[in-house]
Amino acid sequence: MLVACRCGPLRPPGNTEFLPSGHALTLFERPQMADYKAPLRDMRFVLNEVFEVSKLWAQLPALAEVVDEDTAAAILEEAGKVTGGVIAPLNRSGDEEGCSWANGSVKTPAGFPDAYKTYAEGGWVGVGGDPVFGGMGMPKAISAQVEEMVNSANLSFGLYPMLTAGACLSINAHASEELKEKYLPNMYSGVWAGSMCLTEPHAGTDLGIIRTKAEPQADGSFKISGTKIFITGGEHDLTENIIHLVLAKLPDAPAGPKGISLFLVPKFMVNADGSLGEQNSLSCGSIEHKMGIKASATCVMNFDGATGWIVDAPNKGLAAMFTMMNYERLGVGIQGLSLGERSYQNAVEYARDRIQSRAPTGPVAKDKAADPIIVHPDVRRMLLTMKALNEGGRAFSSYVAMQLDTAKFSEDAATRKRAEELVALLTPVAKAFLTDMALETTTHGQQIFGGHGYIREWGQEQLIRDCRITQIYEGTNGIQALDLVGRKVVGSGGAFYKHFAEEIKAFTDSADSSLAEFIEPLKGAIANLELMTADLLERTKANPNEVGAASVEYLQVFGYTAYAYMWALMARTALAKQDQDEFYVSKLGTARFFFARLLPRIHSLTASVKAGSESLYLLDAAQF
Repeated sequence: MLVACRCGPLRPPGNTEFLPSGHALTLFERPQMADYKAPLRDMRFVLNEVFEVSKLWAQLPALAEVVDEDTAAAILEEAGKVTGGVIAPLNRSGDEEGCSWANGSVKTPAGFPDAYKTYAEGGWVGVGGDPVFGGMGMPKAISAQVEEMVNSANLSFGLYPMLTAGACLSINAHASEELKEKYLPNMYSGVWAGSMCLTEPHAGTDLGIIRTKAEPQADGSFKISGTKIFITGGEHDLTENIIHLVLAKLPDAPAGPKGISLFLVPKFMVNADGSLGEQNSLSCGSIEHKMGIKASATCVMNFDGATGWIVDAPNKGLAAMFTMMNYERLGVGIQGLSLGERSYQNAVEYARDRIQSRAPTGPVAKDKAADPIIVHPDVRRMLLTMKALNEGGRAFSSYVAMQLDTAKFSEDAATRKRAEELVALLTPVAKAFLTDMALETTTHGQQIFGGHGYIREWGQEQLIRDCRITQIYEGTNGIQALDLVGRKVVGSGGAFYKHFAEEIKAFTDSADSSLAEFIEPLKGAIANLELMTADLLERTKANPNEVGAASVEYLQVFGYTAYAYMWALMARTALAKQDQDEFYVSKLGTARFFFARLLPRIHSLTASVKAGSESLYLLDAAQF
């Protein structure tokens, strides 16, 4: 008889399965992913101690009325409970079962409808929504933490409320009062869901060539016809109605992106009294079979003369969409961070329990046959890399969220303009760098588990599969890099970049000498980025290929430099409080690791940028 021996908690033999050969296989207890625990302590540290975000809220009258430090703490505490207790337990079962499609209808995995009802009843779908229409009215700095929690618990689940929140943003910013009053209350409450229908089979990044048509009707409505693909939450059984925002072109629309309009198209028509009427002329043609996020319905949506209403003015669809996109792209970056956090929690628990070999300096667990693998240098390297990237990412995403709040709520025009330009600059970095780092952190987590990370039971391989899409959707990371370099840096003549660089320089110039170990490498990093930016601005004048050739590595250098700024800020706070408890000691140690082992990556990346575009064009297409 063959015995399968797995590490981790064991149960007595006796559960027998049979191999294809007929041999019996006795299984010990199946291992489980570590319970998800929301990193509330670190979230509070970033918001309250590093950024003192309540001071920002006090300066923004619209936020001062609805949130303070105590309110935020209570919201995050409750979000931690519902995500850890209700949503996280469905992560693996949802991945195993996936969504199913039959006759135009989509069924989500077992437990999802009930969990969604619980989530919606708690007000979490509308956590950042406009209070006028029933939203909770929380700033993005708070909703970003809630997003991290729900996506760490279960990314597939988290995509449904995320798309609803994104659709609500565009409706609230651009739709008529009539449409807002008719649709937003039920969307914020989670009774109805939302989707964004942008991509077509032939048109992904290049939305200017979409073919979906909108025909004006005498009553002011439009008939929408066309096919959209990769539509997250386009059809499901979680809510009684789904409100689609659809990009389409009017008959007289100019060619290209300037001819795109945005339309609100409900799955079920809504009667004058708010009740649901007949189904609209749209359907889900199929769902995709994917590498990851299997419990998220990714749909092909067919619009066959469906009735819709225009959002904003004709041919202004891209502007309405981009109101949502800055939030959504930060949200995708947070998805990456979420998966990295979950991977780290699993890996550190495993590394403390799994015994294998002895420490290089001699036995540590002398009462055991071997030491926990956390004693080994390479395991520590991986764990510290994960910890440093996750905590740096949490600080950076919170910083970008604060800029979004300032841009949205500040009553001072100059302050608002600066924040808007910082958001424009930092959004592609947040989306691309956080998700690139997430693939590294989830892979490190799997590697720490060794062979056990490659099998399904521990959940680590699912995190990698789920993570991979974050580098692709909402604009691939290569497109984000082009946006950063081409539009935000070169396109602004370096003006947007100057805001961020000057802020970092002001911080380093005012820093106390006790921070020298963090400030000096940060000064070097920002000086390096300054030189690279100036050089790139000059080179692109003569050769347009330089933008694309440099963009990915430039974004990576920018990302590591931004994290260095975040880690210097966190180190300043931790240094002053290191005698209070171990949390601050751990924070300082992680900061030192980041500056010693991760920030130096900028040097090889900088060399690649300096190499220019010439080597990319040495081969003809046929020579590849």
